[in-house]
Amino acid sequence: MMEFYNRIENADPNRQNLALTVVEGQAAGEKALVIDRRLAWESSDEGYFTEHREEIEQIQDHGLVSVGGQKVFCELLGGEKKLVICGGGHVSIPIIRMGLMVGFHVTVLEDRPMFADNARRAGASQVICESFAEGLKKIEGDRDTFFVIVTRGHRYDQACLESIVRKQHAYIGMIGSRRRAALVKELVIEAGGDTDVVNRVHSPIGLNIGAETPEEIAVCIIAQIIEAKNRKKLSGGYSKEMLRAILETPQGEGKENADASVNEGKIMTTIVARRGSAPRAVGTKMLILPDGRCVGTIGGGCAEAEVLRKALWMLRSQEPKTKLCQVNMTGKDAEEEGMVCGGVIDVFLESV
Repeated sequence: MMEFYNRIENADPNRQNLALTVVEGQAAGEKALVIDRRLAWESSDEGYFTEHREEIEQIQDHGLVSVGGQKVFCELLGGEKKLVICGGGHVSIPIIRMGLMVGFHVTVLEDRPMFADNARRAGASQVICESFAEGLKKIEGDRDTFFVIVTRGHRYDQACLESIVRKQHAYIGMIGSRRRAALVKELVIEAGGDTDVVNRVHSPIGLNIGAETPEEIAVCIIAQIIEAKNRKKLSGGYSKEMLRAILETPQGEGKENADASVNEGKIMTTIVARRGSAPRAVGTKMLILPDGRCVGTIGGGCAEAEVLRKALWMLRSQEPKTKLCQVNMTGKDAEEEGMVCGGVIDVFLESV
């Protein structure tokens, strides 16, 4: 099963990557990867997914589906979410901080050393201090890259936008008035930029909430980016931290013992269905370590505590190493336990 997580870690973000897991029946726990609608790998040679190849290669959905009469969880995989901010001025600083808070890898491009240092102090994951044109040559872009242009002048906006519209992207937003944005877009189109791509640039940037201060402007920008991200309904459940916890070999362990030692006593939990006002989306994951520590969260509170209890029981008992369980956050008992969100979630637990 380690190969599954290695493949997830190295998946090409510019292809359609679909991860499938059987969550009930004799084949429970079997996994497969379908890339660009072709079965690319499965955990059991000539297993359940080969048997139902034609059926699974037609799947486009995210969530629980029926394959061969069994429940199969399907998730369209997204890669690490990357936020690229062009400009390190006063508006950029709260965007950096909020981008990090919501889980983005944040790269800042800024040609002024003093402002580049400000971005570093704000916690940016990466700062590139050189001209915008040169800095953007180092950014490949993909379907999980969100570009924000907040430079100090329209000539810099133009240089950034000319480069960015030629890259794969999930979102492009550019600060400025409608008049200034229209001028920059016109110049970029005249320079050969694709008209359709340029016209989809969000400018004025952000949701219209009447923002005035840099912090308020950052809120409206990050809110619009979250809206664009979640509209794609890709699962970002396998974070880098989670994959590292699964794949890394502890210091002092030899290669021959890596598989056994790294994965001993870990349980992956995944929300595979939800009904009502549940706190987290389908596809959200939490990795539970043998000492009870967790990587990620499926919503916190009593619901998460119940799943944790079930997972630790699985680790310490002779029960099967897969389980589909339900957590009910409705009714009087849930209210008394503080489950304020309500709703019902189905969670699949599996040993890794």
